[in-house]
Amino acid sequence: MTQQEIEVFLAVARLGSVSAAAQALYITQPAVSRHLRALEEALGCTLVSRGRGKRQVELTGQGRDFVQVAEKWRLLWQEAREVAGTDRAQTLRVASVGSLSTYLLPPVFRAFLSAPGRTLTFHHYHSREAYDYIAQGLADIALISDHMYHPQVETVPAFRSPMVLLTAPGLPWPETVHPSRLDPSRELRLPWNPEYDLWHSFWFSAAAVPRAVLDQMSLLEEFFSWRGSWQDSWAIAPSIVAVPLAGKLGLTVRWLEEGPADEIIYYLLGPRRKEELTRDFLACLDRELGRRPEVQSLIKAELGGKQTLLGK
Repeated sequence: MTQQEIEVFLAVARLGSVSAAAQALYITQPAVSRHLRALEEALGCTLVSRGRGKRQVELTGQGRDFVQVAEKWRLLWQEAREVAGTDRAQTLRVASVGSLSTYLLPPVFRAFLSAPGRTLTFHHYHSREAYDYIAQGLADIALISDHMYHPQVETVPAFRSPMVLLTAPGLPWPETVHPSRLDPSRELRLPWNPEYDLWHSFWFSAAAVPRAVLDQMSLLEEFFSWRGSWQDSWAIAPSIVAVPLAGKLGLTVRWLEEGPADEIIYYLLGPRRKEELTRDFLACLDRELGRRPEVQSLIKAELGGKQTLLGK
């Protein structure tokens, strides 16, 4: 099993096509197929189902299970290469849920990297994955939305963000809207957290079918950029996402009467974190949150009590 075989498999899993993976990796399609066969032979199982005459491929059950293992392999390979490269003591490994990587973290990264000699690696993980990577020491800090318990991981509130209503401009709606006035057939729905799902189930019938169910914020941007019959679409999102998205696309942000509970974003710390770099990163994050009036930072008190938080 080689690193190239792992990269080929992950490309096929992500893109769903041998030809797309070949194009992304700048190799031939026969080379992609060759690497996949070699990996399957090494593992003793079939990872990819190849239908005759079909351009798309599907992962088998074992292939889906192997995706997370392959991602861990890639991380460990990257760490192994870093041992002989830069000073790893000055490299912070950060993970987060996808929405934050787009709408919050870029200026935080810029501020953190302004100190000479620092480097950073970033990975997008769902909350459950992030707990595992933090516990294994594969990441120093992670920002997540779903609070869980892990005996080796500290879960600390970072900030809270009210859930608000996003609509196209020009709709004759009041500034505050009650959920009973919303037509669920026009919703662009994203699954934010379990608490939000409970609220959604209370107000909208389980038989109601949203206009679209999305799992990527980039798709929400795309849908809201469409005009015509899509002008009456609506979505509910945390203000940390909704406000910059509204500014970018000219959307309207409205409050919700009897709306869902605020989304709370947590940061995770594991037993093998780089304490000084982690503390500095949190300070950069707190300063950026201070520039965002739509959210409430919960970090400052923790930074003030850093002896408890970071063991100093």
